Amino acid sequence: MTAPRHVPVVADRVLDLLEPAVLAAAAPVLVDTTLGLGGHSEAMLERFGEARVIGIDRDGDALRRASARLEPFGDRFTPVHAVYDEIADAVRGAGADRVTGVLFDLGVSSMQLDQAERGFAYAQDAPLDMRMNPDDPLTAAEVLNSYDENALTHVLRDYGEEKFARKIARTIVREREREPFERSARLVELVRDAIPAPARRTGGNPAKRTFQALRIEVNDELGAYGRALPAALDLTELGGRVVVLSYHSLEDRITKRTFAAATTSTAPPGLPVVLPEHEPRFRLVTRGAERASESEIAENPRATPVRLRAVERIAHDQG
Repeated sequence: MTAPRHVPVVADRVLDLLEPAVLAAAAPVLVDTTLGLGGHSEAMLERFGEARVIGIDRDGDALRRASARLEPFGDRFTPVHAVYDEIADAVRGAGADRVTGVLFDLGVSSMQLDQAERGFAYAQDAPLDMRMNPDDPLTAAEVLNSYDENALTHVLRDYGEEKFARKIARTIVREREREPFERSARLVELVRDAIPAPARRTGGNPAKRTFQALRIEVNDELGAYGRALPAALDLTELGGRVVVLSYHSLEDRITKRTFAAATTSTAPPGLPVVLPEHEPRFRLVTRGAERASESEIAENPRATPVRLRAVERIAHDQG
């Protein structure tokens, strides 16, 4: 089974950010927490000839395809079937204690979007699944058919940033009494009809926020990421770097908040001398959130919404 060739998002910039850490390390270990089809991992392995890469993915199919693609690199690549909040166990299971660099390329993978039967893409009629790991129990259909109006409103408002969350949720609850939701086309039509006409004229397909919200809920994406990023920082060795590619404001907010905490002194204001235990463990490598260039977007339209942030460890943990 071979992986289709695809273009990893802002790969050159990711490699440039990781390179100083890799060059300074005696035996560099990199972690691709969102392996997907293996594009970023392949780029790392090609550019950094001495590095090992641990590739994590919850999707067994993606793991098989990427492993086939990366087979030429032999034991320099280690695939791990896990969710990225299990990064500590994945790294230790691969025989490492600390890592040189970590990449998070968040959101849904190109493979999952391109496989219509997975139900991630609102542009194609498909079963309402949306599980990144097909072995997980919760599907988008189950969310739609079992959550009450308040719970659905919470999901659509908080995870999809949908202004019309209450109206859409109320319509879903009413319509599922007539017939349970099974396929995406019906949901797309319902959302379009529930949103006022003026709001449908801007911002692309009106169902995209609902689909984003359901995907995040089904896969506990924000919860898992909120646990995974601090764990990745804890594993990073002195001089090591963590790079994050996020695609919507909810992910970027978690990244920004976590990085701010790691790069800010915890000393009370006004102290004449800051004790080592209060010094920040990391420094920001990027200024704010970087965006993809016009040429990058032209080559790879999926890079359009990306926000890139990176930090470098500058101090050991105290205690």
